[in-house]
Amino acid sequence: MNKLEKLIAKDLLSIKAVFFRPEEPFTWASGIKSPVYCDNRLTLTSVKVRNDVENGLATLIKENYPDAEVLMGTSTAGIAHAAITAHLLDMPMGYVRSGAKDHGRQNQIEGKLEKGQKVVVVEDLISTGGSVIEVVNVLRDAGAEVLGVVSIFTYGMKKGLDRLNDANVKNISLTNFDVIAEVAAEENYVKPSDVERLIAFRNNPSDESWIKD
Repeated sequence: MNKLEKLIAKDLLSIKAVFFRPEEPFTWASGIKSPVYCDNRLTLTSVKVRNDVENGLATLIKENYPDAEVLMGTSTAGIAHAAITAHLLDMPMGYVRSGAKDHGRQNQIEGKLEKGQKVVVVEDLISTGGSVIEVVNVLRDAGAEVLGVVSIFTYGMKKGLDRLNDANVKNISLTNFDVIAEVAAEENYVKPSDVERLIAFRNNPSDESWIKD
């Protein structure tokens, strides 16, 4: 756990952008029971957390993608983060729609993008990786060179990691599930004994045996 990972973990927990409830699991649309709720949009309404997140994303981009020429946000959660981070880095930005518009120029990529430009995708959350891979593929089809992705938080689920690897997509996150679970125990958001249950969920979300632990 590095300093930035811990800072962002504390931030997300403090505003309940990541909220653990192992005793009363949330139910996902898929029906899977989850001990965690995540809404990184809440980072935008906290000035302190927003500053930490955007400065953190700018740092990740400078350190991991120094050749980046343009940032592209995912629709819709990544747009604001891409815009603010691009402002800090004095870089152009745009965003990728989930589908092409059905009117006007029928754009799916909003903002100017030249073929061959080096792009970094800005995402708020990585779980199974499917949505961000779709964005990367749209940009690649448009002729961009996608250097990789930066995100606020990643679950680190095997399915997501495998899909990113298979699609040759690099992701760097500000923090991750394991760090947040550890910090949650340190800060008394959850009991220390719950951390093993949280990691069991992360390792296999479809196996609900962690609920009975």
